Amino acid sequence: MRYGDMPTLAPSLLLVGFSLVLGLYVGFFGLGVALVCKATGKAGWALCAAPFLWTALELAAARITSVPWDQLGYSQVDNLFVNQLAPWTGVYGISFLLVAVNALLAGGVLLEQRACRVRSALLGLLAIAVGMAGLVKNPPAAPTVATAVLVQPNLDVGSEDAWAGASWNQHMSEFTALAEEACKPYIAGIPGSGAKVVRPDCGEPQPHPDLIAWPESPAPFAEQDPRLLPALSAIARATRAPLVIGSIGMDYATDEQQWNDYNSALVIAADGSRIGRYDKIHLVPFGEFVPFKNLLFFARKLTGRVSEFSRGTQRKVFRLNGHRYGVFICYEAVFSDEVRQFARLGADVLVNISDDGWYGDTSAPWQHLNMARMRAVENRRWLLRDTNNGVTSAIDPYGRVVQSIPRHSIDALPAHYGFREDMTFYTQHGDVFAMCCAILSLGLVGWAISALLQLKPSK
Repeated sequence: MRYGDMPTLAPSLLLVGFSLVLGLYVGFFGLGVALVCKATGKAGWALCAAPFLWTALELAAARITSVPWDQLGYSQVDNLFVNQLAPWTGVYGISFLLVAVNALLAGGVLLEQRACRVRSALLGLLAIAVGMAGLVKNPPAAPTVATAVLVQPNLDVGSEDAWAGASWNQHMSEFTALAEEACKPYIAGIPGSGAKVVRPDCGEPQPHPDLIAWPESPAPFAEQDPRLLPALSAIARATRAPLVIGSIGMDYATDEQQWNDYNSALVIAADGSRIGRYDKIHLVPFGEFVPFKNLLFFARKLTGRVSEFSRGTQRKVFRLNGHRYGVFICYEAVFSDEVRQFARLGADVLVNISDDGWYGDTSAPWQHLNMARMRAVENRRWLLRDTNNGVTSAIDPYGRVVQSIPRHSIDALPAHYGFREDMTFYTQHGDVFAMCCAILSLGLVGWAISALLQLKPSK
């Protein structure tokens, strides 16, 4: 296994470490269910507790170890009936529902009385039948009023990224050509799903796009590079469109007497002027920084080319062409309570720039896509997802991928999208449901432990 030029065994050790930590949550779930069963002496109470415990532990994974990857509720992102919970509870409500239905089915086997077993199994089967209806439910198409060109450069994450001399001019010429592709065929769905390829009529002159995006990528787009801003300004003026550009931001910290690097999204106006920059707040441990550096002092020698970025401090919404855009970067897409902040701050469309090249041809790019889709559902916002090598796509407020382009290709997606200003309950209030599950679970486990201690015979 290779990753970021780490020594041979280091990525494997890192994988084992992550797996052991995340596996603890499953162990804690089993322990909690067993404690409730032991304290009450009844399987029914343990099954009732199961969805609360599972949801609480999913929240803990997000808030404590910051790895809420592929939570159970994402499995229903294509179920347009079940995922209507998300604008109220976030993905946690869907996870709760799935565990509750499985607890009902388990009750058909584990409950003491036959009548209770039958009722539990029937309720579980009925819930599954109702949920299956969501696979054929299809809300009307969300209206579109704007177009973005999402550039997919397909740069090799392990390649040299200096772009010296003529290489810079060549790459910028390719960028300009891709940015000008305002009309071309696209996939009307997810790549590889059998979705049809749409070939629009491109005979008429196309209006200039409302946005051009370049993803997080290995491109040497450092803000302090004197070549960068003039080149981006020229592209913005030529296309008459604002730009959102994955880049390396830099600031001088006077208190630390040093320059700090940030994984950033640079925003350029259609007239070529610099509007601002969003600096990524939630960094990837052992990918963009080494956590607990003082404690893990030895880790620096093991991390190879792993970056050392500083955290951003402010979520920003950028006003472009009269509308507000919330931009977040790569791994931030998996944190529902953080992404909602952009919509709460007034963003009426979301933009996610990402480099999924590190995942290779695993299931991870597809999992990452589904998690981003859930952010669109929770906040009822269009989401433009621009990636280095796929899956580049336009996602509507119901989580449907309505346009995409193939992975592993140098390409661009002219994506149609719309704007929404209404706020969901989840956008406004966040993880209230999951927090309630956590409080109830702590109380329940505390009660179970207390009850078992009282039952323990004294010597």
